[in-house]
Amino acid sequence: MENKAVLYHREKDVGIITLNRPHRLNAINLDLLVGFMDQLDKAKQDTKTLVVILTGAGKAFCAGEDLKETASGKSLEQWMDEAERLQEIQRKTMKLGKPIIAAIPGYALGGGCEFAMGCDIRIASETAVLGFPETTVGMTVTNAGTKLLPHLVGLGKAKELVLTGDFIDSAEAERIGLVNKVVASENLMSESMVMAKKIASRSPLATNLSRTALDHGMEASFDQTMELEKSHLIICAQSGTEFVEKRLKEMNKD
Repeated sequence: MENKAVLYHREKDVGIITLNRPHRLNAINLDLLVGFMDQLDKAKQDTKTLVVILTGAGKAFCAGEDLKETASGKSLEQWMDEAERLQEIQRKTMKLGKPIIAAIPGYALGGGCEFAMGCDIRIASETAVLGFPETTVGMTVTNAGTKLLPHLVGLGKAKELVLTGDFIDSAEAERIGLVNKVVASENLMSESMVMAKKIASRSPLATNLSRTALDHGMEASFDQTMELEKSHLIICAQSGTEFVEKRLKEMNKD
């Protein structure tokens, strides 16, 4: 049977991955993890896709662990398998080779919030709610959240969010830097598409190299960052001037 827990389609040069368990607020189970990995692979291999949007069907982005399924019991082997799949999704997201935007329509909790943090840019609806309830249910953050969250909001705020398990609304998430932008719910996908198309209009090589350098720069030394930037400039120069010439012609027309 075809796995429909996560969907993928493309609109011109923008690929859209949709977490598709709306009846469970797109909560995480095995089908969703397997489908998510498959659709990330599909988006990466789709040569016509220049930018990806990740979103959730219905009123949620992803409400985290499906506690209804967890309550029925999981073996240690199942927990290990889930942890490995969660972390592989984060690796695939960050190594996608294409900019990825999280469009957050509602709940983005626990692993769901971590899925969003793995994206390059986060756009949230006014009704979005974000947080890390893991400690509330006797669990811990698993999906690189303890690495990504402090980079976005600072160590003190990250500890507050994780240790208390408190939820925050989209306005607070924007204020502390957890999301880039908050928009009206009815405009979420259109605003995300505008952002995606703007990025897609730039040089794919330059945007992907810049994405890599920004991620690398969070950990690299100053000199290492300068060396990487220089190598990226050489790569762009050696790749030819077709994109540059095209843009110059467009600018001259204006």
